Amino acid sequence: MPRKCQLLIVEDEQAIRTGLVDVFVYHGYEVEAVADGRKGLERALAGDFDLVLLDVMLPSLNGFDVCDAIRQQNRELPIIMLTAKVGDDDIVNGLKLGADDYVGKPFGVQELVLRVEAVLRRSKGLPTSDRYIDLGDGLIIDTEGLSGRHDEIELEFTRREIEILQYLYVRSDRPVSRDELLTEVWGYKKNMDIETRTVDIHVAKLRRKIEADSKAPLRLITVRGAGYRLKAE
Repeated sequence: MPRKCQLLIVEDEQAIRTGLVDVFVYHGYEVEAVADGRKGLERALAGDFDLVLLDVMLPSLNGFDVCDAIRQQNRELPIIMLTAKVGDDDIVNGLKLGADDYVGKPFGVQELVLRVEAVLRRSKGLPTSDRYIDLGDGLIIDTEGLSGRHDEIELEFTRREIEILQYLYVRSDRPVSRDELLTEVWGYKKNMDIETRTVDIHVAKLRRKIEADSKAPLRLITVRGAGYRLKAE
């Protein structure tokens, strides 16, 4: 019998927590749920989970701090943040700290299940490509090590950031649209009617790491009306 996906839910509202457990157990997941941030962090680091559903507003330790602490020790564990705080600053903050995606409250249960399935599909393995990405001017990315070096400066990347770079790298002869990235990197099914800024925010994060001036990018450029293109050696 194949191993069931292990899901950790960190949510303090009991009705939501119980409902999410029931939904994901029904869909074939093994689920553990906790009600506060500190316990959630302990379980995320100690358990063998495939994905964490992480609320932002939590007692003892908020979701942003939990996400940040997880990423300090584990850059591969997929994290989806659940938030009633859907302002741009809050979304940017969560994704900047390393979350793979976010879902705003109130959310549709079916949409949330689809988002979880999408992230898990892409977390099973990095896209096949060369281990090292040479972006020129002394900038080398180690896709297996989730790291990079620009001259003497060490860089760290999340699994999702590496997936984006790999996908763009092997298609560096053309721009790649946001919809294509959502389908091929995030694993969303084509024509899923989902409103998200996660692609743009992840690209902004990458630019801060790989560009000398993130506001005037030379490596990861925007092609107006077409998407993003990675200029590589």
